[in-house]
Amino acid sequence: MFAAEADTLEIAVTPAPATSRAAQFAAYLELTKPGIVRMELITAAAGFFLAAGRNLDIGLLLNTLLGIGLVAGGACGLNEYIEHAADARMNRTARRPIPDGRLTPRAAAIFSWSISIAGLAWLQLFVGTLTTVLVAATLISYVFIYTPLKTRTWLNTLVGAVPGALPILAGWTAGGGGLDGPGFALFGILFLWQMPHFYALAWLYRADYERAGFRMLTVLDRTGRRTGRQIVLFGILLLLVSVVPTLLGLTGLVYLTAAVLLGTGFLGLGVSMAAQRDDRRAMRLFLGSVAYLPLLLLMMVVDRLIG
Repeated sequence: MFAAEADTLEIAVTPAPATSRAAQFAAYLELTKPGIVRMELITAAAGFFLAAGRNLDIGLLLNTLLGIGLVAGGACGLNEYIEHAADARMNRTARRPIPDGRLTPRAAAIFSWSISIAGLAWLQLFVGTLTTVLVAATLISYVFIYTPLKTRTWLNTLVGAVPGALPILAGWTAGGGGLDGPGFALFGILFLWQMPHFYALAWLYRADYERAGFRMLTVLDRTGRRTGRQIVLFGILLLLVSVVPTLLGLTGLVYLTAAVLLGTGFLGLGVSMAAQRDDRRAMRLFLGSVAYLPLLLLMMVVDRLIG
C-alpha cells in the first residue's frame, strides 16, 4: 500500500555518505521504499493469479510486476522528493536519502520520473492499455492528490487508500479480468484494510506528524476517540466486504471461513485499541494488519488452486 506510506516501520539509523557506487545504489533503492513496493507487488500478483487461475502466463505476470514495481518505486521517490523538507523534521524519516544528503532533490526527482515513465511504457508495450491506465492513475493520485492533501485535511488518509488499492485491480486486469464485480471486491478489501493499518501507525507517530505539519486524524484527535471509531467502522466494513469474493463466485468455502476468522480477529484488535487507546494496542493492531492481508490473499490463492 502506497496508502499513507505505512507498510513498514522505519527505524532511524546513521547512513554512510553515498560516495561509492554501492552507496549510491543503496540510496536510490531506499528512495523507492522497497517495503511498500514489495507489498504492492504481492497484491498485484494475487490479483493477477485470481484472474488467470490455472491459465497462468508466467511471462505476462513477470512483465506486469516489473512495470508496476517501477512505477510504484518512482511514485514513492516522487513523494519523498516533494516531502523532503517535512521528512527532515520527523524522527521516523529524517534519515531518508534526501534529508540526510545522500541524494540531491534534483537527482531523486530525475530518477523517480525516469523509472515511473519506463514502468508505464513497459506495461503499455507488454501488458495492455487498461492495466497501464490503472497504474498511471495510481501514480497521479498518489503524487499529485494524496501527497499535497497531507498538509491540508485529515481526509488525506481516505484519499491515499485509493492508489494503495489500485495495484490489485491492475494485477486483476493484467491477468484477464475486467472492471467487474470481483475486481472491485478485491479493490474494496485493499482500500478498507489500509484505514486501520495506517491509523494504528499514525497513532504511534502522531508527534512526528504534528512536527512535520501533516494534518492527520491522530494529530487533530488528541484523545483518540475519533480514531478509535474510524478503526472499528472500517474493520466492520472490511469484514463484510471480505466475504464478497465468495458471494460472487471467485472463491469458495475455504477462503470464506478464513476471511471470517481473520476479519473477526482483526476487528477484535481494532476494538481493543478503540476501547483503550495506547501505543501498545496500536502496535498490536499494526502488526495484526501486517499479518492479516498476506494471510487473506494467501487463502484466496489456495482456495482458487483447490477449487
